[in-house]
Amino acid sequence: MIRYTLVCDGGHDFESWFPSSESYDDQVARGLVACPLCGSAQVAKGMMAPAVARTDRAVTGLPVTDALESVAAPPPAPMPLLSEPEQRVRALMRAVREHVTRTADDVGTAFPEEARRMHYGESPTRPIYGEASLTEARALVEEGIAVAPLPPAPDDRH
Repeated sequence: MIRYTLVCDGGHDFESWFPSSESYDDQVARGLVACPLCGSAQVAKGMMAPAVARTDRAVTGLPVTDALESVAAPPPAPMPLLSEPEQRVRALMRAVREHVTRTADDVGTAFPEEARRMHYGESPTRPIYGEASLTEARALVEEGIAVAPLPPAPDDRH
């Protein structure tokens, strides 16, 4: 197995393992290697430092760590857990949820009844949100009452 540091045409660095250098070349030529951040298949090998085993330690009695090995490596750059499009979708969901909760009345579990009263003119029409079971929501839709689920808070769904 061989590990390559790769760079996409968008400038993202990432690593991947391959059975051999020929396997890497074949997979890249077939467009099978893609950047995990942006999905680009335009990738190339990045700068790498080879891992070279020291053979002189046993002979010279050098300590296990030498000056170069004791220098702390810089921390790896943080890798986003979500792609840019996924981050935009979550931000949009968060914005929609915040707008609804800020501008509409929370009627809680009375949502189906209040939606019906407004639909049939028994109550003034206003923006509301609340809770309804799947069965209750289907019944509202079948009666011709426009309802839509409120997007979940994306940060609460780890």
